[in-house]
Amino acid sequence: MKQFDLSLYLVLDPDLCRVIGMVETARLAVLGGATMVQLRDKQATTAEMIATGLQLKAALSGAGVSLIVNDDVEAALAIGADGIHVGQEDMNATEVRKRVGDRLILGLSVETEDLARRVDPAVVDYVGVGPVFATGTKPDHKQPIGFKGLARIVAASPIPAVAIGGVKIQDVEEIFRAGATGLAVVSAICGSPDPQAATRLIADKIAEVKK
Repeated sequence: MKQFDLSLYLVLDPDLCRVIGMVETARLAVLGGATMVQLRDKQATTAEMIATGLQLKAALSGAGVSLIVNDDVEAALAIGADGIHVGQEDMNATEVRKRVGDRLILGLSVETEDLARRVDPAVVDYVGVGPVFATGTKPDHKQPIGFKGLARIVAASPIPAVAIGGVKIQDVEEIFRAGATGLAVVSAICGSPDPQAATRLIADKIAEVKK
C-alpha cells in the first residue's frame, strides 16, 4: 500500500524559486508543513532534472514527504523518486506504470469529468484537478474550472484528488468542501520570501478546516 499525503502539495517552479532556489524552498516548505513535493521544470534536460532531484532527495531525506517528478520517467527512476506526475499530453499513464512498476506513486492531471471517470485506479494513484483558477505559472493551461467544476470532477474521480491552479490560502475551505483531498500550490509558496512561514500559514488553515 503506497503511503502519501496530498494535503499540502508543493509544486516547484524554477523561475519563482530562483532567489532561494528550488532545493532550499522545498526544504523550508517541508519544515513549514508541506506533505508532498513535485519537481517540475519543463525547460530542464533529463540530466538537469536528475541533478536537481538528487539534491532534493538528499535535502528531504527522513522528512517523511513524498518526492514526485513531473513528466520525466527516466529522471524519476534515476533519482529514486517516490513517484511521477503526468499530464494528458505527456506519456500515457498505462505506459508510465509499465515503466516505473507498482512501487511508485503515479499522479495524472485531469481537466474534465469524462477524463476523471476514465481513470483506472489500478494504474493511477491520485489525480490533479484543475486549473481551479487562471495561473501565470502554467500559461498554456486549460479553461479554469472554479470550485463548482472542481466539485464535479472530484465526484467523478474514483481516486483521491488534489486541486491545482492559482489556489491560495483563502481557497482552502472551498477546496475541501468540494471534496478534494488537498491542494497543490506553486506561487503561494515559491513566490514567498519566507517559504517556511508561508507554508505554515496554509498548513494551519488546512488543519483548522479538516477538524
